[in-house]
Amino acid sequence: MGEEQKEKLFNKKENGWKDLSEEKKEEIFKLSKNYMDFMNKAKTEREFIKEARKLADANGYRDIIEFERLKPGDKVYFVNREKSMYLAIIGEEPIENGMHIIGSHVDSPRLDLKPNPLYEDTDLAYLKTHYYGGIKKYQWTTIPLSIHGVIVKSNGEKVEINIGEDENDPIFTITDLLPHLAQEQMEKKLKDGIGGEALNLLIGSIPCEDEKITEKVKLNILKILNQKYGITEADFISSELEVVPAFRARSLGFDESMVAAYGQDDKVCAYTSLVAMMELNEVKNTAVCILSDKEEIGSMGNTGMESHMFDFFISEILNKLEINRPNLLDKVFCFSKMLSSDVDAGFDPIYSSVSDKTNAGFLGKGIALVKYTGARGKSGASDANAEYVAWVRNLLEKNEIKFQLTELGKVDIGGGGTIAYILANKGTDVIDCGVPVLSMHAPYEVTSKYDIYSAYETYKAFWKE
Repeated sequence: MGEEQKEKLFNKKENGWKDLSEEKKEEIFKLSKNYMDFMNKAKTEREFIKEARKLADANGYRDIIEFERLKPGDKVYFVNREKSMYLAIIGEEPIENGMHIIGSHVDSPRLDLKPNPLYEDTDLAYLKTHYYGGIKKYQWTTIPLSIHGVIVKSNGEKVEINIGEDENDPIFTITDLLPHLAQEQMEKKLKDGIGGEALNLLIGSIPCEDEKITEKVKLNILKILNQKYGITEADFISSELEVVPAFRARSLGFDESMVAAYGQDDKVCAYTSLVAMMELNEVKNTAVCILSDKEEIGSMGNTGMESHMFDFFISEILNKLEINRPNLLDKVFCFSKMLSSDVDAGFDPIYSSVSDKTNAGFLGKGIALVKYTGARGKSGASDANAEYVAWVRNLLEKNEIKFQLTELGKVDIGGGGTIAYILANKGTDVIDCGVPVLSMHAPYEVTSKYDIYSAYETYKAFWKE
């Protein structure tokens, strides 16, 4: 009797791999293989948007600028400065009844080159960096690093850079002290062991042959760059160059049940939402996919969600549906539903003291719903209403998708945020909904292939509802 009541009344979190059919396992591993292949081509926001646009074009999407009028079933997108992107399928229902929006971000913690990065010291050449987003600086030393991005010359010519990913490319690194000489360093707090100004990328050591000049190694590096890319030192001024780990996305574990990769926060949610949208044709409510930039530094700037660029995209849809009128944009947002598809902190038993085990997200137990984020007393949180949580819960239950309600660590331990509050401020019902991650913000993050597939299933079901 007691076991029957427990089965009926307890909220159980079961491992998703349990009793899974071989056919379903094959689907999970196939999706994860495609995800890893995509990640190896899309380590930066520019690269992700470039690949996303290719995928959209191949699946019948067109730039909204190409349309004079829109009708149900039309597939459109808008690329914002090559670093963010919005996609939509026009639904059968009037758009003023609300849209179904899924929003993720494609930027990740990294090192950016400073505007004047190149210098030489004792016959070694370096590039100065400025870290982007929340990182543990010591994790970025003594690992293989690559350089990605663009250099734009003053005449407008754009040079794309990707060095360190191909097996025939050189890689770069940031050095650290040997233990024998690091006694003072190791007495410091962990966060102070490596300073921000010490994150300098080692890039060369061969001097040029002219004995009359100084900074011979720096000159040799500039000669190499000029020969290969046609650039001078001044061209660094108008560049966006990012230093990211040269690791490839790989299967993790003897059972290959997990994915290890750089940038899974938040590309794992961006990829699964993008792929889910590519499989849609007709939808009841207009389906919208957001691939945003700058979330890791507060969503600011004209490619971040705090800008009006997303509002512009939706306004263009209203214009080309020929229904726009004053305040209609506000009404559309107020009646819309959204999943803020951002990752969650996975429970790590090695560091269990920072988590409330009854409210943590576990790898392999399905998609994580985070009702509120913020810090301390929910400061800065977007707190989803119970009615909307119930609506999402019903969606997942009837589609037999495993899910877990989670928090980002213990109260007063830390906190975090997503783009959820930005759409909530427009009146949209929002809840965070993403994949649990181990080692979040590290150069190599870990996710469960089961959870990746659960995210894909969730996003597809949400748009089909």
